[in-house]
Amino acid sequence: MTLSAGGLHYQIFGPDEGPVLVLSSGLGCDVRVWAPLLPHLPKWLRVLVYDHRGHGASLAPQGPYSMGQLVRDTETLLDELGVGACVFLGQGLGGLVGQGLATKRPDLLRALVMSGTAARLETAARWQARADMVLAQGMITMATQTLKGWFTPAFLRSPAAAPWRDMLLTCPSHGWAGSAQAIAGSDFYTTTAALRLPVLGLAGDRDALTPPDLLRETTDLVTGAQFAIIRRAGHLAQIEQPETFALHVTGFLRDIDRSAQVSC
Repeated sequence: MTLSAGGLHYQIFGPDEGPVLVLSSGLGCDVRVWAPLLPHLPKWLRVLVYDHRGHGASLAPQGPYSMGQLVRDTETLLDELGVGACVFLGQGLGGLVGQGLATKRPDLLRALVMSGTAARLETAARWQARADMVLAQGMITMATQTLKGWFTPAFLRSPAAAPWRDMLLTCPSHGWAGSAQAIAGSDFYTTTAALRLPVLGLAGDRDALTPPDLLRETTDLVTGAQFAIIRRAGHLAQIEQPETFALHVTGFLRDIDRSAQVSC
């Protein structure tokens, strides 16, 4: 386990030098959600994965949390590790953090990939109701509905779904609730529309939590943004279709590198 001074758990894979890809996971998830994807990413990438506060092996203070805190946590981690301009891949909650970070610290991001997220996710009242329920009754109250959103029915019926159910149930209730309250107060429509960096949106075609049209609406806010749908995948598309997910990310990385060479 590696903790930053800010209390975030992180891991680094790949070479000691080279372009950095940061993977930021969603609500109720931790670094394990990226394990299926890692073998399919280019070997020349230096990959940083981390847990948000209240998740995985990171510190879990009592909530509620704010999106500003979650963005600041990530900002502090990247500064401490000396990460320069990275490509930031955010899923769900991580996608909101990525949008906030791109606005606050454009020097830290050279490109943004968003998966299973949007500029705004549902209403504040619905998120607060879920947070209250989890605080009162525990994570088990969210398990069935969340898993149905995370995965396609075929995957959910298979033994492969069991580890991900276990991951969700081990997320601290107050960490999940605190982060849900941070989502409740987030609306990045105006600031994301002002972004001027390469953006890629990746949507699972069976995502019941953040449908593809919702992510497409967000990517359309950014001039020149790309968008792709991953077939036979739910919210956590990198778990059900890791090779396809990695192909889209790798293609995007090569596109922005070619653009940088041309501009030079």
